[in-house]
Amino acid sequence: MDNLYQQQILDHYKDPQNFGELNKECRCAEHNNPSCGDAIEMSICVKDEKIADIKFKGQGCAISMASTSMLTEKIKGMSVSEFKKMDYADIETMLGIPLSSARKRCAYLGFEVAKQILADYS
Repeated sequence: MDNLYQQQILDHYKDPQNFGELNKECRCAEHNNPSCGDAIEMSICVKDEKIADIKFKGQGCAISMASTSMLTEKIKGMSVSEFKKMDYADIETMLGIPLSSARKRCAYLGFEVAKQILADYS
């Protein structure tokens, strides 16, 4: 595993970005990974077709927390249509480390929540 990516994951795990809650006017969803107990709740505010603000809270392993933190940084300010073009490979590239099948479920958790929230935006 590349030390730079390993350190980046640990930094995001220890000090997650965009951690917290948004006001009730934003759309919220939660998702969990029953196989390991990771759980993410996310809030997204969309304004003028862009992700104006995003926050998450939850608990989980270093991979799920770090990937969600990194995802929120990446998509904040992004248009909804740009986000909808993202896929699982983008999450793996963002993390920069090889992932086992079990770890992929952890890494994708935040992405799944964001997809759920933004699914009905055109």
